Parts: sequence; structure tokens; C-alpha cells
Amino acid sequence: MAKRKRKLTAAEKAAMKRRGEEFRTMFVNGKQRRVRRPAMIDGMAVDEFVRRNADPIWLHQNGMWEDMDNERQ
Repeated sequence: MAKRKRKLTAAEKAAMKRRGEEFRTMFVNGKQRRVRRPAMIDGMAVDEFVRRNADPIWLHQNGMWEDMDNERQ
């Protein structure tokens, strides 16, 4: 007779949920791999969030001149 599968503890369930939020599963070279998810802010990539919300002074101070718009002076 087969061994019964035990229930997961609350800590094991929390760890599994955290890993699911931190990684995503994708195929790399025909094999299934867990890859870290890119960092997101409000559902946008961090670079896109900074590009949309940063003011020109902050962009200048942080050396992101290519992201500055000349029209927004």
C-alpha cells in the first residue's frame, strides 16, 4: 500500500507562495527552469516607472540624461 501524502504546514505553504511570487517557470534550452521575476512597481518594470514619474532634476542628479525629455523644461 502506498504511503499517504501529508498536509503542508503553514510555514511550508507560505514558503511555497513566496517562491511562486519571486520566480516564474519558463523553458530554457528545452528544459523547465525557475527564473527570477523582474522587479515591478505598480505592475510596471522599474525602468519604465522611473521614466514616467521622475522629474528632470532627479534624472540629472542620477546621470540618466538619455531619459530626459527636452520638451519638459
